[in-house]
Amino acid sequence: MQFSSTLEADKHGYYHPLSDTESSPPSEADRGKFQKHEASHGAPAQRKTRLNKYAFAGALLASTNSILLGYDIGVMSGAVLYIKDDLGITSTQVEVLVGCLNLCSLIGSFASGRTSDYIGRRYTIVLAAATFLIGAILMGLAPSFGFLMAGRVVAGIGVGYSLMIAPVYTAELSPAMTRGFLSSLPEVFINIGALLGYISNYALSGLPYNINWRLMLGLAAFPSIIVALGVMVMPESPRWLVMKGRFGEAKKVLVKTSDSEEEAELRLREMIKAAKDLTHGAGSSNWKGQGAWKELLFEPSRPIRRILISAIGINFFMQASGNDAVMYYTPAVFKDVGIKSRQQLLGVTIIMGIAKTCFVIVSALFLDSFGRRPLLLLGTIGMAVSLAALGIGSKYLGNMDNKPSWAIVLCIVAVCADVSFFSIGLGPITWVYSSEIFPMRLRAQGSSLAISVNRLVSGIVAMTFLSISRLISFGGMFFSLSGIMVLATFFIYFYLPETKGKTLEEIGLLFEDEVPENERHFVS
Repeated sequence: MQFSSTLEADKHGYYHPLSDTESSPPSEADRGKFQKHEASHGAPAQRKTRLNKYAFAGALLASTNSILLGYDIGVMSGAVLYIKDDLGITSTQVEVLVGCLNLCSLIGSFASGRTSDYIGRRYTIVLAAATFLIGAILMGLAPSFGFLMAGRVVAGIGVGYSLMIAPVYTAELSPAMTRGFLSSLPEVFINIGALLGYISNYALSGLPYNINWRLMLGLAAFPSIIVALGVMVMPESPRWLVMKGRFGEAKKVLVKTSDSEEEAELRLREMIKAAKDLTHGAGSSNWKGQGAWKELLFEPSRPIRRILISAIGINFFMQASGNDAVMYYTPAVFKDVGIKSRQQLLGVTIIMGIAKTCFVIVSALFLDSFGRRPLLLLGTIGMAVSLAALGIGSKYLGNMDNKPSWAIVLCIVAVCADVSFFSIGLGPITWVYSSEIFPMRLRAQGSSLAISVNRLVSGIVAMTFLSISRLISFGGMFFSLSGIMVLATFFIYFYLPETKGKTLEEIGLLFEDEVPENERHFVS
């Protein structure tokens, strides 16, 4: 079967659809012929789920950028202990220092959508790494609290860019059947980065406190250099190329990320049709994302409104779970329950980091088999139970002068369970879901809006966690977070459809008004 007749090359080598009819999305008959073609060539039934090495390499390089955020979360949990001693800052200043990175990442999140539509996904990843590099250098050389805050602001902007662009790029590059695994790689690398941060804390803790925290923070410069160089060999997103009218380049990328040229043609036709169905400017070299904010916020259709609520909702609950704050302040929590040695406190964070990293890898491997909804529900229910257990343990220890070992062990196990269930569900799947449900033309700026909410909530929680805990105790705080996870479970169950195995162009149908029940998959 040949689809090449639907495209016509111009003198510059770009491809253009000949007509609306010819560039229509592939019909069921076309898909059937494609499947017969595969069968006639001896392709096994499971071929659709085979991991494409080229797509995997691109996703791996893009997701490596997320190490930077993970490293900052992990290293700051220990570094603040020594920053407080060296610079003599208060607990309130510690909260501002920790949380300002998340709030400042709002700038990068908001700007990343339009930037990536303008200069492309690939160069936006380079920009994210370069911005974080500058921030890491400023933090590592900081002679004062004000200088350190300036470094956190710059690094935060880089984090905002990174959190939006890595999942979007990966989702747009990946084949449908492995998109869940590949799009969850950013969270895998966040956890690897956090574990490296914990190890850095433990390894450098023996140095003088006016040196160790600067080394802890400054080491983040090295991963960003590697990311900026590695990303230069990555291909551009084929969907961004289609939106710019560069169909020939898009086809070359799709051939490399598909199992056959016929499959690449099929995917290209779907993308061209999706681009043509969108309003003013799509599929033109002059397209730079104009009009997206108007369609998202001021004149959204009912399906777009549903998509926006879903994306913002899952990002809200991801950070309202308190996971980032728990990771930042784990040493403070365990100091309160009876662990006094700083090396022991940092050792507990390493155990937590190992558990978190292992379970996010498990989630990534099974995401395309089990689907998004089952793992999200398992994760939120598990977090609700774990946080409740942590609240019980913290409350009990808070009322006891003698700290029994079993209660301390309960708290350690509960924290590890909490971050592990987060890594099964909300951690990786929020990035996957946010990047795949928006239509092509709105994907970058819609994702940037949802992730801006993510960063805002994360910053608020991080900057108020200690203050609220002082008012209602750590136990009361964990009970509150457990209640939020119960609400998250209901939101996921009743509002989020399953997207497993569908192309990005097909997912929009799940949010339409009239969709056959067997295609909505609201119940797994």
